[in-house]
Amino acid sequence: MTDSPLDDLVDARIRLGRAYRRLGHAIAGHHASVDTLDALTTDIDRLERTMASGDVRNRRIERPDGDWGPGPDDGEEMFSFDDRPISGRAAPYGLDLSVVRDGAEAVGRVTLGAAHEGAPGRSHGGIVSALFDDVFGFVLTIEGQAAFTGTLTIRYEQGVPIGVPLECRVRLDRREGRKLFMSGELCVVASGQDADVVTRATAIFIAIPEGTFGAGARA
Repeated sequence: MTDSPLDDLVDARIRLGRAYRRLGHAIAGHHASVDTLDALTTDIDRLERTMASGDVRNRRIERPDGDWGPGPDDGEEMFSFDDRPISGRAAPYGLDLSVVRDGAEAVGRVTLGAAHEGAPGRSHGGIVSALFDDVFGFVLTIEGQAAFTGTLTIRYEQGVPIGVPLECRVRLDRREGRKLFMSGELCVVASGQDADVVTRATAIFIAIPEGTFGAGARA
């Protein structure tokens, strides 16, 4: 069986997103001469004009109803909208994040790079916050529940390092009416050692009917 033209297009966008992200880390993490930087700027401007010459995409048309089918099997990798910031496989501003289901928990695995650096050697705090918000969203995938972020609280216990494997593990703690209370931890994963928690987070998501999600997207 061969891939459909749509599959080929999806795969091509994923390859482009990965290349864009690698370029971002190369720009942030390496020195270059003025001439080299100016030449790269010219090339990027040309590529931007090429991409912008295509038809405008509209997610309200392409994906109006979200992904609220059956939850993934235990151990299965989870995906969402491919251009979704943080976890999207084709997202220009993604983190190259892999998310799997572990029982009732969503587990995101990532290694942050030069483009994510805030203080020297550490991730920018906003990157960590966005990481949690996105991985919390995959709990909704497990639960088969449409919802939006209501509150997100981050406790930075240590600096979050770049260049080392990290694991973001989150879960649903309880429900109260439409409110879904969640919690999670971000750990440094070191071979042969206990995981070292560097950040903790809690969140309240507000459940909505699936039809409301679609109606909002089409408005």
